[in-house]
Amino acid sequence: MKKLQLFLVLLFLPATALANEPSDLLTVSDVFNLETVSSPQISPDGTRIVYVRQFADIMTDKYYSNLWIIDFNGSNNRPLTTGNYSDASPRWSPDGSRLIFTSNRGGSSQIYTRWMDSGQVAKLSNLQHAPIGISWSPDGKQIAFTSFVPGKSLNLIKMPAAPKGAKWAEPAREIDKLVYRFNRQGYLQNGYSHVFVMSAEGGTARQITSGDFHHGGAPFRSGGPAQWSADGRSIIISANRRADADLEPLDSEVYEFSIEDGSVKALTNRKGPDDAASVSPDGKYIAYTGFDDRYQGYQMTKLYLMQADGSGSRVLSDELDRKVRNIQWSPDGKGIYFLYDDQGDTKVGYYSTTGKFRKVAGHVGHRVSAYASGQFHAGPKGRFVIGYSRPDNPSDLAVGTLNKAGTRQITFVNKDLLGHKTLGKVEEIWYKSSHDGRKIHGWIIKPPDFDPDKKYPLIIEIHGGPFANYGARFDFEKQIMASKGYVVLYTNPRGSTSYGEEFGNLIHHAYPGDDFHDLNSGVDAVIAKGYIDEENLYVTGGSGGGVLTSWMIGRTDRFRAAVTVYPVINWYSFVLTSDISAFVAKYWFPGMPWDHVEHYESRSLLSVVKNVKTPTMVLTGEEDYRTPMSESEQYFQALKLLNVESVLVRVPDEPHGIRRYPSHWMAKMLYITGWFEKYGNMPDTSKTD
Repeated sequence: MKKLQLFLVLLFLPATALANEPSDLLTVSDVFNLETVSSPQISPDGTRIVYVRQFADIMTDKYYSNLWIIDFNGSNNRPLTTGNYSDASPRWSPDGSRLIFTSNRGGSSQIYTRWMDSGQVAKLSNLQHAPIGISWSPDGKQIAFTSFVPGKSLNLIKMPAAPKGAKWAEPAREIDKLVYRFNRQGYLQNGYSHVFVMSAEGGTARQITSGDFHHGGAPFRSGGPAQWSADGRSIIISANRRADADLEPLDSEVYEFSIEDGSVKALTNRKGPDDAASVSPDGKYIAYTGFDDRYQGYQMTKLYLMQADGSGSRVLSDELDRKVRNIQWSPDGKGIYFLYDDQGDTKVGYYSTTGKFRKVAGHVGHRVSAYASGQFHAGPKGRFVIGYSRPDNPSDLAVGTLNKAGTRQITFVNKDLLGHKTLGKVEEIWYKSSHDGRKIHGWIIKPPDFDPDKKYPLIIEIHGGPFANYGARFDFEKQIMASKGYVVLYTNPRGSTSYGEEFGNLIHHAYPGDDFHDLNSGVDAVIAKGYIDEENLYVTGGSGGGVLTSWMIGRTDRFRAAVTVYPVINWYSFVLTSDISAFVAKYWFPGMPWDHVEHYESRSLLSVVKNVKTPTMVLTGEEDYRTPMSESEQYFQALKLLNVESVLVRVPDEPHGIRRYPSHWMAKMLYITGWFEKYGNMPDTSKTD
């Protein structure tokens, strides 16, 4: 296993061994004990649910997942697959007799099937590249999916042959695409994603789509899986088939492709994304999501309904000032389920085809972070299942029915871990921003065994995005901070999602801007509660939270120490190195950096770096192509030139998020809290006599 490499850094992590940490508190080593559930699928008869259960293996330092099955009433919870593999994406056959799923148990990701009566499992595919978005045809005889198809190499030069037995260096990499590397995927091959169809009995897959276009999404975006028409004669899928798709990454349409000959018909035609097409059970309608693009930072994705031929498009969710995502038809065809975020809570909503709205369920989530997430699946008889998360519950399944209020939790996958752990209590907070009196929403995590008569150090942890939201969801990293004796504040400052389009666009062409006041006022609001040691305040955050961490310490010296995690520091260089450059230039800025130099520089973190006095750690993965390492290097060297106490930590083989390897995730948490502990006993130098 590769070890963390430090650049100009002395080891400062606490010497206490993980094994000596109190067993009744959450510790970083519990990353190997946490489990999450995802991808729930209700059987066609509504009686059973198949889902994916993920775990980490301490010996291999990797994440794996298997398929489990449980009755809708919560009984008979048991595994369908086992072993250190990545089993994922289960899908019931239309008659419920079989499952298909993807797995790497044969070495590469392939499509497998399982007969539910006998338990027999067989590999169906032999693909060169992983299948994505697998789905059954209505008659259960075929399977559709998307997969990568390599394109031609440039071959700009012809090298002479190496002598026999010679070991020459790796050849040069030739690049002619704007998006040539992507976070978590690395450097991209030439080629595009296409739709394939294969027999449900296995065999050779046949490519349906063609052309130099990505179908069902691209490295930058996901357009949703391939959908079958009701008669099984065509595939409905979203794609951006513009010649300049790299420059207009959101301008997709819904297309229909003939299974027989691959002929294509565009069903939508407007400026903006038309995504996530979903065909009604009777085949008469297609639901999809999208918006009329205004090149605005935060735009409300709406739910649309049109005839199967593309005519008669209308908006169903016009009055809902929230983004719609993850749409799915009810099996009876009377309405569409979907996810939306509202004031930091992910909910399941439902629109009837006549336009009537109802909230179906809340507390949807499936990750171990306070960020919005969530999955669900709708079954017959109004039944549904959600991924369920609460501040004290990382990830489970809960079920309900459309016409009855409430849900019932049916799995308890982390009871063995958390049943004897004391977690920090989570408390909701609303406060006013000093900038304009606007109400800001947040949450406080108190240390386990909190005593209101004591004084505690405070960490404010800032979310990224920036168009994202935190909520009352279980967050492992923040609970670790609380377990070490910190009060943790996390908030949704202006620009956060789930509070409407107006609130989200308060940072349009202005980020990071006035977020400072929203965050700083949050610190004041918690201090006012009387249990915070004002001499021990700390700030951290990742991605956009790293941006705002650097923005905070460039505007105030009230914090004793800071950790900025995979930040953007120089917007000019970011647009020229990030994997989302065209999107950022068009949606977060008024244009290209050379045409708006002052605009880019005024929002750069380098514009305030000369004010920084706070000891600062910069922590980034070396394979982060979203906020590339070069951004962190600029900030670290600027701090060093200014003689600010600082350190750069580079984590090998890690993309954005630093979660690819469990041990690296552990190290990330230890570096943050270790840096704060290093400066926790320093005399306060933020005030003058």
